Amino acid sequence: MLHKTNGIVFRLTNYSESSIIVNIFTGAFGLQSYIVNGVRGKSKKTNIALYQPLTLLELVVYHRENASIMRIKDVKCIHPYQSLSKDFRKATIAMFLNEVINRVVKEQSHAESLCTFLIQSFISLDLLQSNTENFHLIFLIRLSQHLGFRPSEVAELSGGWMADKQEEEILSKLLTASYTDFIAMNHTQRKNILDMLLRFYVLHSENFGELKSLQVVREIIN
Repeated sequence: MLHKTNGIVFRLTNYSESSIIVNIFTGAFGLQSYIVNGVRGKSKKTNIALYQPLTLLELVVYHRENASIMRIKDVKCIHPYQSLSKDFRKATIAMFLNEVINRVVKEQSHAESLCTFLIQSFISLDLLQSNTENFHLIFLIRLSQHLGFRPSEVAELSGGWMADKQEEEILSKLLTASYTDFIAMNHTQRKNILDMLLRFYVLHSENFGELKSLQVVREIIN
């Protein structure tokens, strides 16, 4: 049966000589796997750029309950990124957040609201002209709400690790911040707060594991 839905690409895997398996988080069905034929090789029929991680899509898909791999009938990009692929800092943030969502976003009972959040967040990152250095911190706090474990106070995040009054004040601001808000902090404070957020995620997410992109984002966002 055909369904129309929005989605965000999480990852793709090569499959056979000309095909890929693409994992897309959709508003209608949560995380789904789709096989797309004819996107690789000399006779490619579809632009593989549409299926790169974090591409925002409007889809018409075939959906069958309990099927492990679906097919896509029609696809188009909702928002072609203007700066995300050109701005090294933004690209680093996006790479890091893509790794996080691949670890923590599974099947969701509130897929529509989570999908909308993800799409709007990456559009916001693309369009931001300043204050990008704290985007990943605000994103992690807001994402936790959609995953069902958003902290209501600083103590839930610090978990006894907090010793610096200034960091406590910064965290308090981050809990209610918008992506466009300027929140002053230095490199050490930003690193410490990110570490606290990741520990918080480890406590609430199964098999979170070590993030390969963590060191890169720490070095770039200073």
